[in-house]
Amino acid sequence: MIIETYTMGKLEVSENQIYHFSKGIPGFDDEVDFALIAMPDGPFWVLQSVHEQSLSFLLSDPFVFYPSYEFELPDDEAEELAIESEVLVRCILTLKEDVEASTINLLAPIVLNPIDLTGKQIVLHRTPYHTKHSLLQEHTAIDGKDGG
Repeated sequence: MIIETYTMGKLEVSENQIYHFSKGIPGFDDEVDFALIAMPDGPFWVLQSVHEQSLSFLLSDPFVFYPSYEFELPDDEAEELAIESEVLVRCILTLKEDVEASTINLLAPIVLNPIDLTGKQIVLHRTPYHTKHSLLQEHTAIDGKDGG
């Protein structure tokens, strides 16, 4: 399948790269199909809307930046995504011109079922995480000393 992207032009993606988000992503409820595109350098992916070329999110594996990151996936969310064994967790990055100011959203991870190709952004409750953790400072971001 060929999809149009704003930043990468036309891309060919396979069916096993297309994830269905039954309720969209918060703020983008009408967009339900996204291609997960691995970037060649580093632990980064682009989650690109299949239908809206200007809608994409830069994702990363949160465990690369925060090895101690953990949360319990609520049973109803696991059931909705039909997760039995395999699961991918990615988090949305916000890049800044000053790389040191770039952040990762640990409060609302993107949870993906790579078997059924379903996904959902899960907002965590009762957690020390928030939406703007520094990419460079695990210890200050989680203990609350980063002010964010």
